[in-house]
Amino acid sequence: MRKNNIRIQPAYRIILFCMLVLIFVSCRKNSDMQGEGEVFLQGSWTAESVPYQEQLLRFELIDFKFNCDSVFVKIKTHSAAKMDLDSCYGSGEWVEYARGTYAVRKDSLIIQATYTHENWRQKLSGCHHIGQYLPRFKIVKQTTDSLYLENRFSHNPVQLRKTKTTRCIPQKVY
Repeated sequence: MRKNNIRIQPAYRIILFCMLVLIFVSCRKNSDMQGEGEVFLQGSWTAESVPYQEQLLRFELIDFKFNCDSVFVKIKTHSAAKMDLDSCYGSGEWVEYARGTYAVRKDSLIIQATYTHENWRQKLSGCHHIGQYLPRFKIVKQTTDSLYLENRFSHNPVQLRKTKTTRCIPQKVY
C-alpha cells in the first residue's frame, strides 16, 4: 500500500501563515457595555414649538432623551390637512416613538434607531411608521440649556430646550 504524503510548498506556507495572522489580528470582540456618548447631550430635551408652525400644514415636535450612547425619541406630529379617513390619524395629531443609538461627528448628530411602541419595544405593525428611524441633524448652535438643530433632509429647524440633565453610567447591553 502506498501512503499519500501531502507536501505544501514553502510559498503557500507563508501565504497560509499570513492569512491566519491577519484573521486573528483583525478580529476583536465588541464590548458588551454602552459607549459614553457626548457629555453635552446627556439628559432630556424638548421642542416646544416650530418656527412659523401656524402657517405649516404639518410639523413635528421632537423630544430626545440621551442616555450614554443611547437615544429615545418621541415625535409629536401635528397635521392641519386631513391625511386619511383612518383612526390612526385621529384629529390630525399623533405620537410616534423610536429607540436607538447616536453619534456626533463634527457638526452632525447621526441617529440610528428603530420605531417602537410607547413602552420602547420594537414596533412590527400598527399605525404610522415601522422600521428604521434614521434622521440626520446639523448642530447649528448649542448652549448648556438649549440646542439648535437643522434636519439635513427637510432643512427644518429644531429648537430644543434641556429639561433634565443626567450623567452617563454605562450599562451592560443585552
